[in-house]
Amino acid sequence: MRQVEFKMERQGLVNIGDKVEIIEREGVNYSYIIEPAVAMSGCFSSRNRLKSREGIIRDIRENDRGFYVIVDFDE
Repeated sequence: MRQVEFKMERQGLVNIGDKVEIIEREGVNYSYIIEPAVAMSGCFSSRNRLKSREGIIRDIRENDRGFYVIVDFDE
C-alpha cells in the first residue's frame, strides 16, 4: 500500500472512500492529477513514479493552506 498526498483547492469535490483515477504529467519530474482536475500531487522523480492509475481516498485534511487528499494506491 502506498499513500500519496494531493492538494485540493475546494472542499466537497471528493469524499472519503471514493475510488479515483489519476493521470500522469511528465516534465523534468512527474506529477499526478485526480480526474477530472480535482487535485494535484507534488513532484516525483522517475524512480518514484506511481504504477497504479486508480486509488481510494483514505482521508481529507484541511489546514490554513487548503485541503489535502490522501489517496491509497495498491502498490
